Amino acid sequence: MRKSLFMMITVGMTLASAADLRSAIEVPDASAIIAKDLLGPAKQFTMPKGCITDDKDAIARGSFIFHNLNGKKAKQNPPTGLSRKNADGKEKQYGNCVACHNIEGAKGGGNIGPDLTNYQEYFMKTGTRDNVYVYQKIADPRIDNPDTHMTVNLTTGLFTEREICDITSYIVSIKK
Repeated sequence: MRKSLFMMITVGMTLASAADLRSAIEVPDASAIIAKDLLGPAKQFTMPKGCITDDKDAIARGSFIFHNLNGKKAKQNPPTGLSRKNADGKEKQYGNCVACHNIEGAKGGGNIGPDLTNYQEYFMKTGTRDNVYVYQKIADPRIDNPDTHMTVNLTTGLFTEREICDITSYIVSIKK
């Protein structure tokens, strides 16, 4: 009986002195966060003149972006024209395309997205695809597939036009 009485008094005192901590918990406006994160509508881009090139430096940059995730964890130093940091000093996010796509020389190439191995031979030479298609697919893939899970690169500002051109040049290039 004493034990029960002691428990009731202890619990009662605890409840009576408990503070209302609801105001100490941050409750953000989820609708504002979601609205900020939503992408605008799919956008058709115009490929810049001279975008696609067989310049070895551009292809090296495209390959680096394709095969690496970010500046800090990049497997090697970026080629000329790329940096581990953005202009604002933050770590550069690269493509990591290889997480979903396979391509010549890929280590652990993914099998979620289409296999890009021999892209030049299978798609470009046959006329099934052209440079503009590849550029647009990388820039904003929602144009022809609104339900895609591929990263929307140019619309979000993840990559610049030049970087999209470099990736496109790499994909359509003949690999040795």
